[in-house]
Amino acid sequence: MTTATTQPGLNSLQFKSFLDRRVEPKWLIEKRKVAWDQFESMDWPSRKSEEWMRSDLRGFHIDRYAVLESQGGEVGQAANTCPVRLLDEVDLGGRLVIFDGKVTDVSLESSIAEQGVILESLETASVKHSDLVQKHLFTTTDSTVDRFASLQASSWSSGSFLHVPRNVSVAKPLHVFTGMSDGGCDLSHLLVVLEEGADATVLYECSSVTPTANGFHCGALELIVKPGARLRFVKLQEWGDKVWHFAQQRATVDRDASLQWTLAAMGARFTQVNQQVSLIGPGATSQVNGTMFTSGKQQMTYNTLQYHVAPNCRSDFLYKAALQDSSRTVWRGMIKVAPGAIKTDGYQRNDNLMLSDLARSDSIPGLEIKADDVRCTHGSTSGKVDEELIFYAQSRGFTRHEAVRMIVTGFFQQIFDRITIESVRKALGSVIARQVRQYN
Repeated sequence: MTTATTQPGLNSLQFKSFLDRRVEPKWLIEKRKVAWDQFESMDWPSRKSEEWMRSDLRGFHIDRYAVLESQGGEVGQAANTCPVRLLDEVDLGGRLVIFDGKVTDVSLESSIAEQGVILESLETASVKHSDLVQKHLFTTTDSTVDRFASLQASSWSSGSFLHVPRNVSVAKPLHVFTGMSDGGCDLSHLLVVLEEGADATVLYECSSVTPTANGFHCGALELIVKPGARLRFVKLQEWGDKVWHFAQQRATVDRDASLQWTLAAMGARFTQVNQQVSLIGPGATSQVNGTMFTSGKQQMTYNTLQYHVAPNCRSDFLYKAALQDSSRTVWRGMIKVAPGAIKTDGYQRNDNLMLSDLARSDSIPGLEIKADDVRCTHGSTSGKVDEELIFYAQSRGFTRHEAVRMIVTGFFQQIFDRITIESVRKALGSVIARQVRQYN
């Protein structure tokens, strides 16, 4: 694929106009300019690349979306039509809402704010807390990974910033929501920083105004968990089924800190996500629980990396996918152990349940070990629904559709059992059950 710098709305003049409208510190403007230069020097990803060789971008046209134009016009009631699934039975401590690249609502309980917790738009935080944001922004993500990453780093227009000070425990969950209109564009960035000994739960949702909505989302997510901190992070993606979704999602976990990361991916026409967790301090632990449900002609690709940098660390990645119709999933998982990272305990697994003869799953686990005295294991399974289980359920009075729905829910139960937040377990179970169509 060739570069697109001459396309309407995506050229140097438009980028300069975009920068002129920003009210940002000099260091951030310079970061944007560097990333834009990288963008202009790159081609769009092609199938010559290992991470993109199973991805079909022929239907993607960047010029259809207002990437560098003023995003986030009149919101009206449109934002309220986006589905929100994770708030039932949850007493929130704070919330931030973005719609079409515009922050529309920010709230934080006074008792939490008084402890020094910051929950603000990234644009506001980059000015009010410039040194703090500069210290952490783009320290885990890499704008040189591909052209989508450099586009996001140069042209993001909205974002969220959460900072929890040292030894502060936020008892109530915090909610971040990103919504998009039909045909909308969102280049958002979520930066979460937990200082030493801090503790927090973050619920992050993305959805479109309708299930059939079109759109373009090119996002980045950074989770920075410092020594002794504890972060529980839940992400639910439910974009419309014509949305193109690209993202970098990265986390660093320091000494004796822990990260539990649960994600559910349901929407979008095409998804390509690079997810990486780096264990950078001795005794760090991470658990990633991934659920994917695809239908129609959806394609969903997740490239995951468990990077063990320090010794005596543990990582546990479990991904499960259910596929309907002629949809496709690609999961490429890698456990990488750096020299000196002894006593590593790394585990990864991907299970796929095929609900159609036309569905396809590609599962590619891998290991790259450069240290002694480690334990790293991986595995993958793919199969169809057991007809005997369906027959047994029908003999007990259930319809075929009800039987399949129970089997699919049971398939994901291992993921649900890992989730420590009861309301999230219920919400994800309900979302998945709704996805199951009539199974023949």
